[in-house]
Amino acid sequence: MIRFYLILFLSSLFKLAISQQDVQFSQYMYNQLDYNPGSAGSKDAICLSALSRKQWVGFTGAPSTSVFSASMPVKPFKINSGIGLTLLNDVLGYNNNLGLKIDYAYRMDVNNGMGKLGIGFSAGFLNNALKGANWRPPVEAGGSSGLQDNSIPQQNDSGMAFDLGLGVLYKTDNLYLGASSTHILQPKLKYKSGATYPNSRHYYLTAGYNLALKNPLFDFQPSMLIMTDGGSTNVDLNSVILYNKRIWGGVTYRVKAAVIGMIGVELTSGLRIGYSYDFSASDLSRYNNGSHELMIGYCFNISKEKIPHKSKSVRFL
Repeated sequence: MIRFYLILFLSSLFKLAISQQDVQFSQYMYNQLDYNPGSAGSKDAICLSALSRKQWVGFTGAPSTSVFSASMPVKPFKINSGIGLTLLNDVLGYNNNLGLKIDYAYRMDVNNGMGKLGIGFSAGFLNNALKGANWRPPVEAGGSSGLQDNSIPQQNDSGMAFDLGLGVLYKTDNLYLGASSTHILQPKLKYKSGATYPNSRHYYLTAGYNLALKNPLFDFQPSMLIMTDGGSTNVDLNSVILYNKRIWGGVTYRVKAAVIGMIGVELTSGLRIGYSYDFSASDLSRYNNGSHELMIGYCFNISKEKIPHKSKSVRFL
């Protein structure tokens, strides 16, 4: 048991580059701006989104993550564009990561106007705080810990680095395809103590499709997300059934890691609320009660002219 707690602390503290992964959300299809700046402004509306994730509930020091994003289309100098903002807070054990970035995407019509292509970049800062002063080694049965290690900071420390990302997103009424990369320059966090920590570059591939079924009340929406840093890879395969353009439910299989169930509803006001639960499929399932994730999104248009009210579902497509 004492070895188990030490491994947990070390993994949360250092996140070795060879196995490091960006935070991954189960409801990734509603949070594309977080990993692909090419999606900025792609919904042709002002969109706000917030996700809160409690991972491995019941597991001491388990990750707790929140992200907020805002996006809207703009047209500076008559150039079709999109801008966005993303704030991330990720707490894991004695480790606290903060991220802030702004996004810009150049948007163009392709395929004779049947689709739109967004080419974007993001720029921002990463901050990591280590609460080494709060670390208390577990005590052996005999009363001694014997776990002091010079590699474990004895005091609080923090580091910051500038970060860049790139991404493209192709979108039609029923299809989207995206490719992106975060931490392009592999920035090194520079701590006050003089230590440095490199962030590995991450790559993303994503795709989704909306298939109208014979019953006009139902749509089938499969999607996928592949994320890798070159050392490890996560693959999410998702299937969602949408009812009446407003109520959805689905299942995601995260290869060799989890089975995820999700439900959601879009209210007539345009407010979307979604929830997902991860059933761990790895050995970690013995130490936790799954992962919970809540999503809230809202999209709206600003127009000076009054037009007849028309309900429209603003989905991930």
